[in-house]
Order: sequence, then C-alpha cells, then structure tokens
Amino acid sequence: MFKPTITLLSAAVCLALAGCAGTADQTQEPVKLLQSKQYDNVLLQEFSGPYQGVPHFDKMKLEDLEAALEIGMADNLKEIEAIANNPAKPTFENTIVALERAGAALDRVFTYYGLWRSNISSPEFREIQSRVVPKFSEFSSKITQNQALFERVKAVYEGAEYKKLTAEEQRITWMRYNGFARNGATLKGEDAKRYADINLALSKLHTQFANNVLADEENYVVYLTKAQLSGLPESFVASAAAAAKARGKADMYAITNSRSSMDPFLTYSTERELREKVWNNYYNRGNNGGEYDNKAIISDILKLRHERVNLLGYDNYAQWRLEDRMAKKPENAMALMKKVWPAAIARVKEEVADMQAIADKEGADITIKPWDYRFYAEKVRQAKYQLDSNEVKAYLQLDNLREAMFYVAGRLFNFEFTEVPKGSVSVFHPDVRVWEVTDKTTGDNIGLWYLDPFARKGKRSGAWALSYRSHTTFDGKTNVLSSNNSNFVKAPEGEATLISWSDAETYFHEFGHALHALSSNVKYPSSNSGVRDYTEFQSQLLERWLSTDEVINRYLVHYKTGKPMPKALIEKIKKSATFNQGFATTEYLGSAIMDMLFHTTDPDKIGDPVAFEKSQLGALGMPDEVVMRHRTTHFGHVFSGEGYSAGYYGYLWAEVLTSDAAEAFAEAPGGFYDKDVAQRLVDYLFSVRNSMDPAEAYRKFRGRDAEVEALMRDRGFPVEK
Repeated sequence: MFKPTITLLSAAVCLALAGCAGTADQTQEPVKLLQSKQYDNVLLQEFSGPYQGVPHFDKMKLEDLEAALEIGMADNLKEIEAIANNPAKPTFENTIVALERAGAALDRVFTYYGLWRSNISSPEFREIQSRVVPKFSEFSSKITQNQALFERVKAVYEGAEYKKLTAEEQRITWMRYNGFARNGATLKGEDAKRYADINLALSKLHTQFANNVLADEENYVVYLTKAQLSGLPESFVASAAAAAKARGKADMYAITNSRSSMDPFLTYSTERELREKVWNNYYNRGNNGGEYDNKAIISDILKLRHERVNLLGYDNYAQWRLEDRMAKKPENAMALMKKVWPAAIARVKEEVADMQAIADKEGADITIKPWDYRFYAEKVRQAKYQLDSNEVKAYLQLDNLREAMFYVAGRLFNFEFTEVPKGSVSVFHPDVRVWEVTDKTTGDNIGLWYLDPFARKGKRSGAWALSYRSHTTFDGKTNVLSSNNSNFVKAPEGEATLISWSDAETYFHEFGHALHALSSNVKYPSSNSGVRDYTEFQSQLLERWLSTDEVINRYLVHYKTGKPMPKALIEKIKKSATFNQGFATTEYLGSAIMDMLFHTTDPDKIGDPVAFEKSQLGALGMPDEVVMRHRTTHFGHVFSGEGYSAGYYGYLWAEVLTSDAAEAFAEAPGGFYDKDVAQRLVDYLFSVRNSMDPAEAYRKFRGRDAEVEALMRDRGFPVEK
C-alpha cells in the first residue's frame, strides 16, 4: 500500500537550492541571465517541436551528457554571480524571481540525466555518474555558501516589500531563505568548508549505495525449468519466459530480482525451497558481501549526516529534517507510528495463526517463515473470502486500467487524454507512449503524459513519477510534461498484461502524482516543489478510485471473455479490503521506524547497521514472519539520496490525510464523484501544489484537521473511544 515516488535530481539540486527553471528574462533591474544563449550540445538546447516544445529524446547521446552537465552548471553559476553581485537594492523581482529563472539550460540537462539514472541505466552511464555526482555537490555548495546571494535573499525576506507580496510570493521567498539557512549558508570559515566537504562525500556514497543495489538486482536472477513452475499462473509463466528469452535463456523462465516478479512468485509458487531462494535474493540486496555490500556505506552516511547537522546546531539529523515539514519534530512522527504499531503487530499474530492452521491442516509440517507469508496468506484469503487473487488478476488488464485512470481524471479534473500519433513526439524507448492532456470543456492544452510501464534491464525497480516541465505563468504560461514509470512484467506480444490488485493500486498511485503535476495552477517553479510528508497524500488518495463501482463496472473485464467482473467477486474484494493489513502495515512501519531510529541515534552507538536493525526491531516486537518492506542495505529511499531520509514516516502521515479525505467523499451525496467535493479537491489539494502551507490547504478542503481515527477504521484496527 505504501509506494515510493522518486523525483529528478534536478529538483533536489535546482529547485531546493538554486532554482533551475524558466524561459525569458523580464527582470526590472539588470541581471545578466543566459536564457537566450545558443548551445551546440543537444542536451542543453531548448525543447522544440509541438506542444510548446518537447525533449529531444530521439537525439540524446550518452557521450554528450557529461559535457552538457558541466556547461550547464558553469552557466548557472554565472547567473548566480550576476544575481548575487547586482548593485541594485535587493528586491523580490531582481533576486527571488531572478533565481526562479536561473539555470534553465541545466534543468533541461537534468531531464535526460534523470532518465539515464532511472529508466535506461548502463555501466557506461554509471561511470559518468560516478564522476559527475561529486561535481553536483560542489556546484550546490557554491550556491548555498554564496554569502552575497544569501544576504540578498535575507534582505528580501526581512524587508518591507515582503509584506506587500502575494501569498505565493511570500511562500517562495520563505522557501528560498529557509533553504539557504538550513543548508549551511550561515556557516563561516572552517565550518563552511567542512559542510561542503561532507556534502561532497555524501553525494559519492549515495550514488555508490544505489549502484550497489542495482547491481544486486541485475546479478541475482533465478532461472526455472518447466518442472519448477508448479502453482504459477499462466500469465506469470508467459512473462517469466519472455524475461528469460530477453536474457538469452530460451526455454527457461526468469524470476528477476524486482518486486513485480518476486511478489507473485512468492504468492503462488508451491516450490518452498525456491520461494526461500527468491525471497533471500530480494531481501538481501546490498547485504551479500563483496564489492556491492552496503553496510559500511550506510555507517559512513549516518556519521556524515550527523556531523553535518551538528555544525548547524541540531542534536540529530531527524530534528533538522523535520523542522520544516508537517510533523515538525521526530517525536511527533514517532508518536503517530507507535500509535498504529501495536494494532499492526497484533493483527500479524492473527494472520500468522490463520496461516499456520491451514499449513497444519494440509500436513505441511512447517512453521511459517517470511517466504511463506504471501503463499499462505493467499490460501487464507481463499478460505475466508473465497477470493482467489489470480481470479481477480484476470480482470486487471494494464491497458484497461490506464483507461480507467483517464476516466477518473475526466470526472474529477475535467481532463481528456488523447494518444498522440506515433512518431510525432520523440521517446527514449519503444515501450514509451505519449498522450496529450486537454481541458474537456475548452479544449485547451494542459500538457503531455508519458507512460513507460514495463520492466527491463537498466531500469531501476519500483514505480515513480517525473516531470520534464512544470506549469508556471510568471514568464508566460507553460504546459506540463509529466511521466509515469513502472516495472510491470510485460506479457508476450499480442497478449494482455495482467497485474495484481496491489499493482493496480500502485498504478493509480503514481498517476495521482502525475495529476498533481498536471493540475498545477501556480505562478513560480518553486511552488511545484513538495513537502515530503504531504507529497504522497494526493497519490495515495487517488488509489481509492480503483475500487469505485464506476471503475469496476466499466473497466475491469475478463481478459479472455471480455465480460465484466461478477458482482459476487466485487463483493468479495470489498469485504476483504482490510485483509492482510497486519502484514502491509507492519512491513512498512518496520522500515519507517528504523529510518527514524537511524537518524535519531548517535551513529557511534549504532555499529553494524544490520545488527542494529535486528536489535531494534526485536525490542519493538517485530514478528519473526515479517521483515521491513525495505531492509536497511537496500533502503534506497533513505540511503541513495536524502529525499526520504528521516522522512519515510511521511507515507503514514499522508495516509492519515488520505483516509480522512476519503471519508469526506464517502459521506458526500455524490460519493467519490461528488462534484462539490471534487472541486475542493482540485482547488485546495492538487492545483495549489506547494504555494500554500499543506496544513492550511487541507483545512480549506475538509474544514478541519485530519483525524488519525480514520486511518484505524480504514485498516480494520480498533479505534480508541
């Protein structure tokens, strides 16, 4: 239920620090920017062609990347110097808006860099990455430690003009000031140098961590013979055969080391020893010893993060991280997680008891282990609800689900999706398809939506959303270029790709991120950034429309017969909505709590991070049959960058908002398609992006703060009176 979303590195490097977006120079005071500069390197060139211009995916070459990044950073620093050294008095226009415009060329390069990093990685790219990531850190430090620039931003933030700015203008000014102040701008001398050195070291470690996980994902593939396919669904067998063939293993079946392959195998395979092998491959990523082991890297990361925030006067990393988020303090985040934890592990005990009873009745002569959980949970599901996940899967065709998402977007957002003619917009892989998004009433172009749905070598695991261009109006209205990326196992040519209910929720979830981008109605680029413990809310909420009657009745049809899902099966799905919530909640919370413990504990007292994980979870009473959704050595959210570090709790924080908002729809006269509630959804929860404080935005939508009891009800957990 908890799905990650990854943003482009440009968002971290550019929006949080320097502001790399915009097109035209309209500053009132003279600031020399480089929007009009012509580049020979295609990766730096302005997007061109239809739809206000699109990325040059058909012309991008890996050999151009490193030079493009270096030129883009150098030019951006020239712009920064021009802003910082402007002799005119600091104003919102010549300082904050100028920063919003700066770095347009670099931002375009990061569009391509992000794709090579996530979607089409290769050993050659990773060599380049190892060289350029340290340069990103040095580049960022030159901006955050530019005292003249910080003084100008501070002058605007503290000046008389600030009170006259619009609410959005005040917020982006505060974000600029806060971004500098919290990232070393106040440090002097040796402390400033050490801060920059730490950032440089961390950038290298984050990249090494991510590449080690990717190496283990690529290197650990289980190949099966026909005799080892017992219990596996026909559609999964066909996909496994295609995956093996693509790897040069014809007449075999590949279980790749990704969740979309591991999860169904553990659910259906009757080969217990193979289940254990596949489970170990997946959950031991980064913990296999040798050159790709991540334990020492994790220790180094934690020590450096701790030292860095100590320089800023914070007791621990989590304290620094949460200061400008909804939770505000680590104690608040931990309090929420510990409120849910007892009910979650109590439910696991019930679930395990049910599974053990079936195993005993069948004479399996086993004790339930982690690699048995999904297999026997499926048997319990069938026994309790007469619900077969494989039967449900037959109605979950990937193409139909996409059309269902378009239907929901039309009802809630008034969006129309029309696939563009093949070849009219360049793509980076043959699997990628593109749709134009328009307003159903006016026909106005909103933007483009790119879809890259299938797993392949060189593509990192998981699912995520990216934006190649965001909506702004400060220099003329720009449309949105948004994308969704998944790792579904592709069916053989001519056959329907079938996915699980959980994967269907993931599909809707990531589409929620895309709709968040497409619905933007903000003026400035920085307003399209996010608050980490809020940014998952919109996408988690969209999952709820998958189970609405309108979607089920229209789009969930059998892949062979074309007949709608029977009402009896629909009822079973709805009755089993809280099934296995002990497992889902506990595996997530295990990761989220450990993230917080790693970042509130003195690193010198942690020692071996895997041993620390084991001891802390043991103290919490983590059931033996469940492991963290992301075990420490492959916890990319936390250790391959800093987007979710000390912030993985945010999925639960956002889920409280989600459950509460879902009840607002459920209680409305028109249900989940109620026009009034949908309008408030668009006006206050989607279109405002980060131009408004999230807590204020939610109160405008709901009329009050969210209540945690809604989450407990959602999961079938006891609610305290």
